[in-house]
Amino acid sequence: MDRDTKAAERICLGVMVGAHGVRGLVKVKAFTEVPEDVAAYGAVSDEGGKRRWTLEVAGRAKGVVLVRLAGVSDRDQAQALHGTRLYVERGALPALEEEEVFYHVDLVGLRVEDTTGRALGRVQAVDNYGAGDLLEIVDAEGRSQMLPFTRAAVPEVDLAGGRLVVQPPADVMASEDAAEPENGA
Repeated sequence: MDRDTKAAERICLGVMVGAHGVRGLVKVKAFTEVPEDVAAYGAVSDEGGKRRWTLEVAGRAKGVVLVRLAGVSDRDQAQALHGTRLYVERGALPALEEEEVFYHVDLVGLRVEDTTGRALGRVQAVDNYGAGDLLEIVDAEGRSQMLPFTRAAVPEVDLAGGRLVVQPPADVMASEDAAEPENGA
């Protein structure tokens, strides 16, 4: 997929993780830097774009944002949305003004190379378990490794070239068998 196609994608802002109370509030695990911003970019839709909602933040509780969705007025309706991911068009999001700030969706799929140009795999996902972003990198054999997304471990992000240059710690991705086979097998 080329960068222009990726730029037109919809971005996932969060996922509905359950109902809160009996009046239709929904708990949303937000993927935005500021959790309440899950409602800041206009109407959201499900992954297929078939259902749309306007969100109104009603509060926070234990790592989630409590939101009111237009048309959802009871616990059963709210609970039925469990697991629904919330998307907006990329154009609704602000432009990134800082040079070293990226949307996770822009990193997923990038080739990963070490500083010598040796292929190590592709970025499968970007996760954060509380101690900073981690890149999940999957090699040609399907093996997965986690790498901290820090300047020391990832000295170069080349979005236009579709790659990351990494300098992993010695115990991560250090073996030769982590490289993609040269014969295409």
